Amino acid sequence: MSANGNHTQGGNNGSNATGGTGGAIAVGIEDLSFATTEYVLPHTELAAYNGTEIGKYHLGIGQQSMSVPAADEDIVTMAAAAAAPIVARHGAGRIRTVILATESSIDQAKAAGVYAHSLLGLPAATRVVELKQACYGATAALQFAMGLVYRNPSEQVLVIASDVSKYDLDSPGEATQGAAAAAILVGANPSLLRIEPASGLFTADVMDFWRPNYRDTALVDGQESISAYLQAVEGSWKDYSEQGGRSLEDFAAFCYHQPFTKMAYKAHRHLLHYCGHPVENDEVARVLEPTTTYNSVVGNSYTASLYLGLAALLDSDADLTDRAIGLLSYGSGSVAEFFAATVVPGYRAHLRTKAHREAIDRRKPIDHATYRELHQRSFPTDGGDYPVPAQTSGPYRFSALSGHKRIYEPR
Repeated sequence: MSANGNHTQGGNNGSNATGGTGGAIAVGIEDLSFATTEYVLPHTELAAYNGTEIGKYHLGIGQQSMSVPAADEDIVTMAAAAAAPIVARHGAGRIRTVILATESSIDQAKAAGVYAHSLLGLPAATRVVELKQACYGATAALQFAMGLVYRNPSEQVLVIASDVSKYDLDSPGEATQGAAAAAILVGANPSLLRIEPASGLFTADVMDFWRPNYRDTALVDGQESISAYLQAVEGSWKDYSEQGGRSLEDFAAFCYHQPFTKMAYKAHRHLLHYCGHPVENDEVARVLEPTTTYNSVVGNSYTASLYLGLAALLDSDADLTDRAIGLLSYGSGSVAEFFAATVVPGYRAHLRTKAHREAIDRRKPIDHATYRELHQRSFPTDGGDYPVPAQTSGPYRFSALSGHKRIYEPR
């Protein structure tokens, strides 16, 4: 796709499609950082164990490896690790809200973001909440954050998406597992992306993927999930168009939620077909491949997945200055949103490309037996004292469970 600079006016409250309300203020992403785990399981290990042809993973679903948390890593340690560089760069003085989006929550009452708030040393005068709607939650958090910044442009909002994707051993979904956290600083006059007001929404009550409270691993109906995702692509794009969004030709790039990277290709082909555009596989690959480089080796990180795709796109060689990016966020169950962003001139000076690649390269490969041991690890529920083995080399660790309380500490 090429950006031709022409677009229709945004349909929300008289806003235009390229900036803030009435053009007075631009709000969007000031900074973006991600973190992942200590360990990685190559898909060659999984294929050797279960006798699967490796092409099913490398080509069929587009996955090379999956991030695996150490015993002392979870959504809190990853969240804090992802956000720490942002706090170090920008300070904490203007951050008055932290929204942590996850679907692998560690507590039914206390927000995981409160633990991260403590580890990061953020001020007491901060609101902290946890948000849930499958893989869509971080996009809801981003939109809510923008509203807070519009209300008070001097404030910044820290949005964190953090998840451990976990399915039953030897199940069809096992090969799509992964873990990561993405931290997004939302503010006025941003350095990376201006988020445009027009937004397309879609919700349908489907049972394509879910995790009841009594289960540690998710349940998924694979075919239903693909169908529901594609239905959501249509529905959110239709609403986006009705809200006065850009035309398809305006976009220089597209980012999709990636439960596995080949799903992004399915989704984009479906959108092109729905809009009456020719589906040329080489062009689809050119547009999408830069967004898949991180997710293909990290695996599904649920709420963080779309934003790892965005990070990969921004970290790529393409110059996206003043170009429009279309983003499709999908969360099973299901809720979806299509929205747009414009890349800010000078964005490259604010990227964390080296740190992102180091986060992936530093992971230690493990064999299948070690992976299974980590996957099956669990705590007794009697409220006793249980120290956690020190394994991570990351900045924060989950050190113990004592009296039903989780204890975290800097490493």
